[in-house]
Amino acid sequence: MADLQVAPWILAIPVKRTAIAKSRLAPAYPQHRPELARAFAVDTTAAALASALVRAVLVVTDDPLVAADVTDAGAYVVPDLPAAGLNEALLHGAAVAAAEFPDNGVAALSADLPALRPAELTAVLAACTAPRSFVVDQPGTGTTLLAAAPGVPLDPRFGVGSALAHQASGAVPIELTGIESVRRDVDTAADLAHAVQLGVGPATADVMSLVLGAATGTEGLAC
Repeated sequence: MADLQVAPWILAIPVKRTAIAKSRLAPAYPQHRPELARAFAVDTTAAALASALVRAVLVVTDDPLVAADVTDAGAYVVPDLPAAGLNEALLHGAAVAAAEFPDNGVAALSADLPALRPAELTAVLAACTAPRSFVVDQPGTGTTLLAAAPGVPLDPRFGVGSALAHQASGAVPIELTGIESVRRDVDTAADLAHAVQLGVGPATADVMSLVLGAATGTEGLAC
């Protein structure tokens, strides 16, 4: 097996159509929810591409706007041919990654990490020395990253209680300090407020500026 401390990784990032994504943000951000979902995906992809241990990013999506944005950022787009849910999209992305990059490990990364820092992601990937590893999300029940070594099936089990499901499947949790941005996925307004405190990427920051402008009645006004 390749030395996973130095071998590059291929990341698969699944992105729903933004018209239906992040429904739990709708009460707080009814007008800007689709834009936020799109921005999260763009910032997550850009940060992932900037990690020293990432060779390529495959974004699995059927959203044309997201596809255009992440292509501009340098990612590859994989159409969600199964169109059967998150885990099926990741299995498809992992299969494409394994075929194109057979010597690299494959890691599934959540698309809603707008505060993701490349250095923290690099630290996580460097710690993925088991056949399968995962990162537990901030609340402690979900998963933000699931990594499989070259030749090892990804076996994604995302959904409610995915942290326990991944551990039960044999994946090893990554227990590092200082990786808060990798664990801070965004589903609710409170999650987003925390991500903003950590420091979100430029796409999310731009949308949050629009949100602030709408709230203060200055949206669309010249500076």
